[in-house]
Amino acid sequence: MAGAFAGKTIVVTGSGKQRGLGQGILQAFADEGANCVVSDYLIDAEAESVAEELRTRGAEVALIACDVSKVDQCRALVAQAVERFGGLDILVNNAGIGFKMKPLLEVDTADEWDQVIAVNLSGAFYCTQAAARAMVEAGKGGRIINIASQAAKTGFPHLPAYVSSKHGMVGLTRASALELGKHGITVNAVCPNHVTTGLGAQQNAYFSKLLGFATVEDYLANMAAKNPMGRPGLPSDTAAACLWLASDAAFYVTGEALNVSGGEEMH
Repeated sequence: MAGAFAGKTIVVTGSGKQRGLGQGILQAFADEGANCVVSDYLIDAEAESVAEELRTRGAEVALIACDVSKVDQCRALVAQAVERFGGLDILVNNAGIGFKMKPLLEVDTADEWDQVIAVNLSGAFYCTQAAARAMVEAGKGGRIINIASQAAKTGFPHLPAYVSSKHGMVGLTRASALELGKHGITVNAVCPNHVTTGLGAQQNAYFSKLLGFATVEDYLANMAAKNPMGRPGLPSDTAAACLWLASDAAFYVTGEALNVSGGEEMH
């Protein structure tokens, strides 16, 4: 299959949900000829449907279950991707928990702090380390892209673990970029604003009530009105940024945390 990424292999964690960021990213790379690895906590019927849709775009697809909070599973994910496709060129750390919303003083340590940090931050580290080892061994360079968030730049109420994990992901991006550049591996983060995925819909319901909006629709309208581009983000916006960061054109870009927010976030 022709395309800018023909012959390349991409792994996207947390990509087994319909209308999710992970699916949107894989769709963009599938359209450019990449081999696609759909990975999620469970490979269920929904993940199977994501894979089947990618195949209709002409992509070779593998489905690999991975709980990114488990280091052994992250290593197995990379090993299986390399075995299936002969290498790993692009890793996108997209898996995350963003639906545990609660005031700081009410957060449960184990369930609502430890678990979020384990998935969002430790999982990104485990997968980065495993992928980087495979890329270094192959000697062909590579691309690692971390899906952070506007919450990596700005604080939000009732999301202390999420905000902390996303700020930490930017730190991981910078630290990794410093060490991996000599191997031709770039590491960057993408920081989208709010995107109404399945996870985003849960946030919409919670914050519309918290902020006193009569309906979720009123909350979304207010959100759009505050954005310079007049709308929240779309999965395709984040996917486009990933395509560029993974391209040869972005080879000299590393350690960056790129805002994809329609101008909502500017630092």
